[in-house]
Amino acid sequence: MNKYLELMVGVGLGLIVYLVWSGVDLTPLLLLAAAGGALFLLTQGRLGHNFETIGNQSVIKTVTGVNFEDIGGQEMAKRELLEALDFVSRQDQIKKLGIRPLKGILLTGPPGTGKTLLAKAAANYTDSVFVSSSGSEFVEMYAGVGAQRIRQLFAKARNLAVKAGKQSAIVFIDELEVIAGKRGSHSSHLEYDQTLNQLLVEMDGIRPNEAVKILVIAATNRPDLLDAAILRPGRFDRQVKVELPDKEGRIHILKIHAKGKPLAAEVDLEEVAKDTFGFSGAHLESLINEAAILAFRKGSKQITMAEIREAIDKVIMGEKLDRRPEPNELKRVAAHEAGHALISELLRPGSVATVTVTPRGKALGFMRQTQAQEQFLYTKDYLQDQIAICLGGAMAEELIYGNLSTGSANDFEQAASIAGQIIKTGLSELGIVDQNLTSKDKIAAAMEQILNEQKERVKKLLAPKAELIELISANLLEKEKIPGAWLREQLKCA
Repeated sequence: MNKYLELMVGVGLGLIVYLVWSGVDLTPLLLLAAAGGALFLLTQGRLGHNFETIGNQSVIKTVTGVNFEDIGGQEMAKRELLEALDFVSRQDQIKKLGIRPLKGILLTGPPGTGKTLLAKAAANYTDSVFVSSSGSEFVEMYAGVGAQRIRQLFAKARNLAVKAGKQSAIVFIDELEVIAGKRGSHSSHLEYDQTLNQLLVEMDGIRPNEAVKILVIAATNRPDLLDAAILRPGRFDRQVKVELPDKEGRIHILKIHAKGKPLAAEVDLEEVAKDTFGFSGAHLESLINEAAILAFRKGSKQITMAEIREAIDKVIMGEKLDRRPEPNELKRVAAHEAGHALISELLRPGSVATVTVTPRGKALGFMRQTQAQEQFLYTKDYLQDQIAICLGGAMAEELIYGNLSTGSANDFEQAASIAGQIIKTGLSELGIVDQNLTSKDKIAAAMEQILNEQKERVKKLLAPKAELIELISANLLEKEKIPGAWLREQLKCA
């Protein structure tokens, strides 16, 4: 083959020399050849990139520097992952028991919960080469590019392991749903299906007796979109759920990110964890970082609870806005937020963290709740109370001003959504229903009944509290933000 190639190159060069000697202008021919070569490299995913980068993919250095001790709030996920990784690091023992090594581990969970960090820690734990890529980097408009890059990714993992003198490599694919979605769902673009087919072939080709052991770790927050072929045993043998951290997990994460930061003695991370229900690890990292930035702006040498509370509001709602409502609008906003806070405290004592009329994001003001304990199941009473809290702002406006405003639109949407949840879960008077078989009129009537009952309930609770609403509103207008403790003191005196 090499002889024929050399012969062709020699003939080609001889032809070019003859044409130049004959006075033929070769510029159009050279331009055409350059364009053809560029097109070939582009379709192979190599134009502007070398084999080290595999298209646009980043090849991470062999030592990630991330340990499992650096990851907080995911103890269950870490235990499951460590058990699976022992099959990679303890080859001699698993051979004696006849255990087939795992080929793939799928990490599923919401964004920001630490799936990528877990994969990096896995590489460090098993002393493996770590090659990382994202699903979006495999698919382009040119046919075959995705499949080619899949082949290159696995080849690069093996080559890097050999160069580094390691016996194993971890291939990490983020956003797996992009290339492993259900086949046939991309009717206008078969490139997705070809890329998935190549990934299946590569995973099937992983053998336990290879010189370099390959383990595929993938991450997705949409496991429902994945093709059944990728999930079957023998490909992704383990699915590890990486969920939002509970209170203890949030404390652990906060301690990790607070290392090296000068926290004031008054800072209570347990209280911060209590106030950040539903935060992911990424949110908590951003919270501590934003608090440090706020302290820097103030010229403070320590991070206090004031900066942390301000950072919580910023992470939830966004940065403060320069625009300010007109005085009359601001009074209405204050009454609205006072209504939310009063209903929340009356139905769930101790639930209000702060109330503010500082505009953030799309909100002119908001009431932030705290949660005494983690809750994963909700009763009908709990959901009804939540609807009442949503309606508290609008009913306070009606009580003080005699009418409503457009500021309640989002509250009404939330209330209707919770009412729909009551119906869907069989907690309404309709009982257990199938929303596809039950008439829309019945569902609408049941929803209207739930919302009207809570509306009347809120009116009765707020009717004797008009003076207190005025007092809370006045303090909000003066101070912009009031803590839940001050509100509870006023309720005791009322």
